[in-house]
Parts: sequence; C-alpha cells; structure tokens
Amino acid sequence: MFDHVAERYDLLNDVLSLGRDRWWRRVVAAAVGAGPGELVLDLAAGTGTVSKTLTRAGANCVACDFSLGMLKVGARRLRAGGPEPVSFVAGDALRLPFDDAVFDAVTISFGLRNVADTAAALAEMRRVTRPGGRLVICEFGHLAARPLDALYARALAVALPAVARTVSRNPAAYTYLVESIGAWPAGQQLADWVAAAGWSAVRWRSLTLGVVAIHLARNPPATGGAAGQKV
Repeated sequence: MFDHVAERYDLLNDVLSLGRDRWWRRVVAAAVGAGPGELVLDLAAGTGTVSKTLTRAGANCVACDFSLGMLKVGARRLRAGGPEPVSFVAGDALRLPFDDAVFDAVTISFGLRNVADTAAALAEMRRVTRPGGRLVICEFGHLAARPLDALYARALAVALPAVARTVSRNPAAYTYLVESIGAWPAGQQLADWVAAAGWSAVRWRSLTLGVVAIHLARNPPATGGAAGQKV
C-alpha cells in the first residue's frame, strides 16, 4: 500500500494537513535535539522528510522503513538534492537490523500505529538505543472533548478519501488512514505503553488541538520506568 503512494506521499501529507506537517517535523527535530556526531534512527521514515530535518544540527540519521518503494523515492530525491548525512535502510520495526545500544536517539513519526505489535516495536526501539538515549514518538491523537473528537473523525472519513482521489493513485490507502487514526489510543494510554516497555521519564503533549500527540522518553541506565505524564 505504501509503495503505491510513495511518489505523492509527501505532497498529500502537505495538502491533507494544510501544511501543518512541516511544523510537526520541526517539533520532532527540536524534541530529539540531535547534535553534531550523534546517530539517530528515524523509524518508519518513509521518504526521509523527517530524517533530513533531524540532521540540520550536524547529526547523522538512518532512515529505516518496511516499504522499499518509499525508501527508493527518498533515496532518489536525496541524491538529486546533493549530499546529506542520511542513510536509507530497509527494516522491520519488530526485528530491527541493528546491534544493541547503537543510537543516541530513536524517533518514529506517524508509523507506530501501523506496526503489528506496538509493545514489541517499543521494546526493539529501546534495544537499539544507548542507555540514556532518547525516544520521540509523533503520532495522530484525539481531541480532548469527545463530541469534537467524534465530529473530527467523521470529517476525516469524508475529507481524506475525497482529497486523495484527486491527488493520489491509490485513494483506498487513505481510507485505511482514517480507520487507523480512529482505532489509535489517546495520549495517556500510549504513554503507559511506552513506560511498560521499560522507557523512563515518559511525558507527552498534544499538538494542533490534539490532532497530533508527541511522546518523549529516555532509555534508563538501569531497569525500570515511570508512568507517563502529560506536559
């Protein structure tokens, strides 16, 4: 499915979010805070739009995704734009092709809800993160007021497929997008899942009235974690 929408994926994200996806990427990059010489894993990286943002302060980034089509588009665009400190690697979030404790930070944007086993993915991300390293998750959320959230969900169900039909060759993929957003838990539940996977200092906040939530955590030097708090 993602292979088939790869060419216009970034364009559709820009259209459907009314350009807010650019700001969300900047928020993710600021939360990761990757500096010169650090190595960051951008999981479910797609075409690498977040990955490139993460390298602006001098870090190196590995863009990892399950979709070869998305990676090919991203690598082609990277070559066309000149040298960038981003490497594209095919990989499964449940069985990452990396050694233990190799990354200073791991991030995943709008991809965690697509994995088959969220707990296993969170555990894998922790495995490849060095002790003291950071985790940043950016994912769709829910509006705080239930009536507004229900209205928002109905609007998405109509608007996303309609817009996708005019721009994308695979509008059915955006029906899946609506369904996956609706089925995804609220911010506190995801924070609890992150803590249960062994991450510590878990905290989260809503962006754009709750349309998106960003979660942050640390890989503790010792075992243990704490329940997440909204910030």
